[in-house]
Amino acid sequence: MNQSFDIAVIGATGTVGETLVQILEERDFPIANLHLLASSESAGHSVPFRGKNVRVREVDEFDFSKVQLAFFAAGPAVTLSFAPRATAANCAVIDLSGALPSAQAPNLVPEANERALAGLKKPVQLSSPSAAATSLAVVLAPLQALFEIQRVSLTASLAVSTQGREAVTELARQTAELLNARPLEPRFFDRQMAFNLLAQVGTPDEHGHTLLEKRLVRELREVLAQPLLKISVTCVQAPVFFGDSYSVTLQSATAIDLEAVNAALEAAPGIELVEAGDYPTAVGDAVGQDVVYVGRVRAGIDAPAELNLWLTSDNVRKGAALNAVQLAELLIKDLL
Repeated sequence: MNQSFDIAVIGATGTVGETLVQILEERDFPIANLHLLASSESAGHSVPFRGKNVRVREVDEFDFSKVQLAFFAAGPAVTLSFAPRATAANCAVIDLSGALPSAQAPNLVPEANERALAGLKKPVQLSSPSAAATSLAVVLAPLQALFEIQRVSLTASLAVSTQGREAVTELARQTAELLNARPLEPRFFDRQMAFNLLAQVGTPDEHGHTLLEKRLVRELREVLAQPLLKISVTCVQAPVFFGDSYSVTLQSATAIDLEAVNAALEAAPGIELVEAGDYPTAVGDAVGQDVVYVGRVRAGIDAPAELNLWLTSDNVRKGAALNAVQLAELLIKDLL
């Protein structure tokens, strides 16, 4: 492609923002000028890109008319504050925070619902779903062609990086304190995170569901184009820095053809199917990789219409930054 684009990355000093910049370089995205933006606290830092250190500037002062595309890799409040400014400047927006309504910025996973790009008006606004919804959609999309998925039940064991760099630092600090026999002082988390599992990620509502769980359900239904799909989910905080893992059960109306399931997963983009008898792990397989690993593919013990799967993927890379860059690659074909 001969044309190049001016790009902005908001939240460039966060774990997702830094990885996004790295992937833009790895995939040789056609960038003329890269503008790295963040809060006033992070302005002045530098991020490496194509052999140079690019200085991070304050987002409050940025003129979005200078760029054709902006990635929003900060929190919902930042998106709500600055995405309208970007759109008013005729700048396309890819948001990773979940802040924008789907009617305004549809959730897209290229391996699952690329067709949703059709008919969008410029300047385009897109949402890259949560890492959990992205990874699950990559795997469930090819299975929809095989059988009707009536219900999805899953337990999501999420890495602490789901909650940002501060959570990663907290797990490292807690681990060091315990290994050195020092008193543990929880700060970011409300209790011991190291060598432990926490039964929720975030604060539950009056019905006991967290914001992340509700977001996952909403986004997965949208990407799979099944607004009435029954989904039950429990998000667990695991003492892992990077890499999410999922225990998934799918319910069908008819008996599962395991041979067809394995063939579909083997052929689908974005998936690495692990051979029977083995299983993938976040640390040993998924971290740093661009695919969702699938293992332990099996029918229910006494339920032939039940399919059980084990998934793992890099939540920062595959689940967030890579999906956003893939969306940008689709945009530059026709919509920028």
